[in-house]
Amino acid sequence: MYGTRKGVSVVRATRWAWRWRRNPLRRRTDALEAWIGVAAVALMLLTGTAVGWATGTLAHKALRETVREQQRHRHLVTATALRTLRSRPAGTEHEAAAEREGHLRVIARWPGPEGERLSGVVAVRDAADPGHRFRLWTDDQGRVAGRPMDRGTAAVHAVLAGAAAGAGGAGLVEGCRRIVVWRLTRQRYAEWDRSWRQAAHTWGRADAGS
Repeated sequence: MYGTRKGVSVVRATRWAWRWRRNPLRRRTDALEAWIGVAAVALMLLTGTAVGWATGTLAHKALRETVREQQRHRHLVTATALRTLRSRPAGTEHEAAAEREGHLRVIARWPGPEGERLSGVVAVRDAADPGHRFRLWTDDQGRVAGRPMDRGTAAVHAVLAGAAAGAGGAGLVEGCRRIVVWRLTRQRYAEWDRSWRQAAHTWGRADAGS
Protein backbone atom coordinates (compact mmCIF):
# COMPACT_ATOMS: atom_id res chain seq x y z
CA MET A 1 0.00 0.00 0.00
CA TYR A 2 2.79 2.43 0.91
CA GLY A 3 4.65 1.59 -2.29
CA THR A 4 1.53 2.23 -4.37
CA ARG A 5 0.93 5.62 -2.76
CA LYS A 6 4.57 6.55 -3.20
CA GLY A 7 4.40 5.56 -6.86
CA VAL A 8 1.28 7.68 -7.41
CA SER A 9 2.97 10.67 -5.76
CA VAL A 10 6.03 10.28 -7.98
CA VAL A 11 3.85 10.10 -11.10
CA ARG A 12 1.94 13.23 -10.09
CA ALA A 13 5.12 15.14 -9.33
CA THR A 14 6.65 14.04 -12.67
CA ARG A 15 3.54 15.07 -14.55
CA TRP A 16 3.51 18.46 -12.80
CA ALA A 17 7.20 19.07 -13.57
CA TRP A 18 6.69 17.96 -17.20
CA ARG A 19 4.25 20.80 -17.77
CA TRP A 20 7.00 23.33 -16.94
CA ARG A 21 9.82 21.81 -19.01
CA ARG A 22 10.30 22.74 -22.64
CA ASN A 23 9.71 19.74 -24.86
CA PRO A 24 8.13 19.12 -28.26
CA LEU A 25 5.14 17.27 -26.75
CA ARG A 26 4.07 20.07 -24.46
CA ARG A 27 1.18 22.10 -25.84
CA ARG A 28 -0.01 25.58 -24.97
CA THR A 29 -2.85 24.14 -22.87
CA ASP A 30 -0.35 22.18 -20.74
CA ALA A 31 1.53 25.33 -19.76
CA LEU A 32 -1.76 27.18 -19.27
CA GLU A 33 -3.05 24.45 -16.97
CA ALA A 34 0.15 24.65 -14.89
CA TRP A 35 -0.18 28.41 -14.50
CA ILE A 36 -3.86 28.03 -13.60
CA GLY A 37 -2.85 25.64 -10.84
CA VAL A 38 -0.36 28.15 -9.41
CA ALA A 39 -2.91 30.97 -9.61
CA ALA A 40 -5.56 28.78 -7.97
CA VAL A 41 -3.28 27.94 -5.04
CA ALA A 42 -2.49 31.63 -4.53
CA LEU A 43 -6.17 32.57 -4.77
CA MET A 44 -7.20 29.82 -2.36
CA LEU A 45 -4.69 31.08 0.20
CA LEU A 46 -5.70 34.72 -0.25
CA THR A 47 -9.44 34.13 -0.59
CA GLY A 48 -9.64 31.55 2.18
CA THR A 49 -7.70 33.78 4.57
CA ALA A 50 -9.65 36.94 3.72
CA VAL A 51 -13.09 35.31 3.79
CA GLY A 52 -12.30 33.37 6.96
CA TRP A 53 -10.94 36.43 8.77
CA ALA A 54 -13.88 38.63 7.72
CA THR A 55 -16.48 36.01 8.61
CA GLY A 56 -14.82 35.18 11.92
CA THR A 57 -14.57 38.86 12.84
CA LEU A 58 -18.22 39.56 12.03
CA ALA A 59 -19.37 36.39 13.80
CA HIS A 60 -17.31 37.23 16.87
CA LYS A 61 -18.77 40.73 16.98
CA ALA A 62 -22.33 39.39 16.71
CA LEU A 63 -21.71 36.66 19.27
CA ARG A 64 -20.19 39.09 21.76
CA GLU A 65 -23.35 41.15 21.47
CA THR A 66 -25.35 37.97 22.07
CA VAL A 67 -23.25 37.24 25.14
CA ARG A 68 -23.86 40.72 26.55
CA GLU A 69 -27.58 40.51 25.76
CA GLN A 70 -28.03 37.10 27.37
CA GLN A 71 -25.99 37.95 30.44
CA ARG A 72 -28.05 41.12 30.84
CA HIS A 73 -31.44 39.45 30.55
CA ARG A 74 -30.89 36.03 32.13
CA HIS A 75 -30.87 35.59 35.88
CA LEU A 76 -29.86 32.75 38.18
CA VAL A 77 -32.50 31.94 40.80
CA THR A 78 -33.05 29.18 43.34
CA ALA A 79 -35.87 26.76 42.50
CA THR A 80 -37.52 24.15 44.68
CA ALA A 81 -38.57 20.76 43.31
CA LEU A 82 -42.19 19.83 43.99
CA ARG A 83 -42.72 16.59 42.14
CA THR A 84 -40.90 14.39 39.62
CA LEU A 85 -42.77 13.63 36.40
CA ARG A 86 -42.81 10.35 34.57
CA SER A 87 -41.00 10.34 31.24
CA ARG A 88 -43.25 11.24 28.31
CA PRO A 89 -42.91 13.07 24.99
CA ALA A 90 -41.76 16.61 25.69
CA GLY A 91 -43.94 19.45 24.54
CA THR A 92 -41.41 22.23 23.86
CA GLU A 93 -38.11 22.30 22.04
CA HIS A 94 -36.26 23.03 25.28
CA GLU A 95 -37.90 20.06 27.01
CA ALA A 96 -37.24 17.81 24.00
CA ALA A 97 -33.55 18.69 24.08
CA ALA A 98 -33.47 17.97 27.82
CA GLU A 99 -35.09 14.58 27.25
CA ARG A 100 -32.47 13.68 24.61
CA GLU A 101 -29.64 14.66 26.98
CA GLY A 102 -30.97 12.36 29.71
CA HIS A 103 -32.35 15.04 32.05
CA LEU A 104 -35.24 14.40 34.43
CA ARG A 105 -38.40 16.49 34.32
CA VAL A 106 -39.77 17.90 37.56
CA ILE A 107 -42.41 20.39 38.59
CA ALA A 108 -40.62 23.17 40.44
CA ARG A 109 -41.32 26.56 42.00
CA TRP A 110 -39.06 29.61 41.79
CA PRO A 111 -39.24 33.36 42.53
CA GLY A 112 -40.32 35.70 39.73
CA PRO A 113 -38.81 39.10 38.87
CA GLU A 114 -41.36 40.93 41.06
CA GLY A 115 -41.05 38.53 43.97
CA GLU A 116 -44.03 36.42 42.95
CA ARG A 117 -43.92 32.62 43.01
CA LEU A 118 -43.80 30.90 39.61
CA SER A 119 -44.01 27.20 38.87
CA GLY A 120 -43.65 24.91 35.88
CA VAL A 121 -41.90 21.91 34.39
CA VAL A 122 -38.12 22.13 34.29
CA ALA A 123 -35.34 19.69 33.42
CA VAL A 124 -32.74 18.68 35.99
CA ARG A 125 -29.68 16.52 35.53
CA ASP A 126 -29.93 14.60 38.81
CA ALA A 127 -32.87 13.18 40.70
CA ALA A 128 -34.68 15.87 42.69
CA ASP A 129 -36.84 14.80 45.60
CA PRO A 130 -39.65 17.10 46.77
CA GLY A 131 -38.10 20.03 48.61
CA HIS A 132 -34.77 19.73 46.82
CA ARG A 133 -33.36 23.15 45.92
CA PHE A 134 -31.33 23.82 42.76
CA ARG A 135 -30.16 26.73 40.65
CA LEU A 136 -32.21 27.73 37.59
CA TRP A 137 -31.72 30.27 34.80
CA THR A 138 -34.72 32.48 33.97
CA ASP A 139 -35.36 35.46 31.67
CA ASP A 140 -36.71 38.91 32.58
CA GLN A 141 -40.26 37.55 32.71
CA GLY A 142 -39.30 34.70 35.01
CA ARG A 143 -39.57 32.03 32.33
CA VAL A 144 -37.10 29.14 32.27
CA ALA A 145 -34.16 29.95 29.99
CA GLY A 146 -30.90 28.31 29.00
CA ARG A 147 -27.52 29.17 30.46
CA PRO A 148 -26.20 32.40 28.90
CA MET A 149 -23.38 32.04 26.44
CA ASP A 150 -19.91 32.92 27.77
CA ARG A 151 -17.11 34.68 25.92
CA GLY A 152 -15.04 31.53 25.49
CA THR A 153 -17.89 29.71 23.75
CA ALA A 154 -18.53 32.76 21.56
CA ALA A 155 -14.87 32.84 20.52
CA VAL A 156 -14.90 29.13 19.65
CA HIS A 157 -18.04 29.52 17.53
CA ALA A 158 -16.51 32.53 15.75
CA VAL A 159 -13.34 30.58 14.95
CA LEU A 160 -15.38 27.66 13.61
CA ALA A 161 -17.49 30.01 11.49
CA GLY A 162 -14.37 31.66 10.08
CA ALA A 163 -12.73 28.32 9.34
CA ALA A 164 -15.85 27.04 7.60
CA ALA A 165 -16.17 30.23 5.52
CA GLY A 166 -12.48 30.14 4.60
CA ALA A 167 -12.74 26.51 3.53
CA GLY A 168 -15.84 27.37 1.51
CA GLY A 169 -14.04 30.21 -0.25
CA ALA A 170 -11.06 28.00 -1.06
CA GLY A 171 -13.43 25.27 -2.23
CA LEU A 172 -15.14 27.72 -4.58
CA VAL A 173 -11.79 28.63 -6.14
CA GLU A 174 -10.93 24.95 -6.49
CA GLY A 175 -14.27 24.28 -8.14
CA CYS A 176 -13.62 27.05 -10.68
CA ARG A 177 -10.15 25.65 -11.33
CA ARG A 178 -11.56 22.19 -12.00
CA ILE A 179 -14.09 23.61 -14.47
CA VAL A 180 -11.38 25.52 -16.34
CA VAL A 181 -9.09 22.47 -16.39
CA TRP A 182 -11.98 20.33 -17.66
CA ARG A 183 -12.52 22.76 -20.54
CA LEU A 184 -8.78 22.83 -21.28
CA THR A 185 -8.69 19.03 -21.29
CA ARG A 186 -11.53 18.90 -23.79
CA GLN A 187 -9.73 21.46 -25.93
CA ARG A 188 -6.51 19.39 -25.71
CA TYR A 189 -8.33 16.24 -26.79
CA ALA A 190 -9.88 18.13 -29.70
CA GLU A 191 -6.41 19.30 -30.79
CA TRP A 192 -5.11 15.76 -30.57
CA ASP A 193 -7.98 14.53 -32.72
CA ARG A 194 -7.21 17.16 -35.35
CA SER A 195 -3.52 16.26 -35.27
CA TRP A 196 -4.28 12.56 -35.70
CA ARG A 197 -6.61 13.28 -38.61
CA GLN A 198 -3.97 15.41 -40.31
CA ALA A 199 -1.32 12.73 -39.73
CA ALA A 200 -3.61 10.04 -41.15
CA HIS A 201 -3.76 11.86 -44.49
CA THR A 202 0.06 11.70 -44.86
CA TRP A 203 0.55 8.04 -43.95
CA GLY A 204 1.96 6.06 -46.85
CA ARG A 205 2.71 9.13 -49.00
CA ALA A 206 6.17 9.25 -50.55
CA ASP A 207 6.53 12.98 -50.06
CA ALA A 208 5.56 12.74 -46.38
CA GLY A 209 8.77 10.99 -45.40
CA SER A 210 6.96 7.82 -44.23
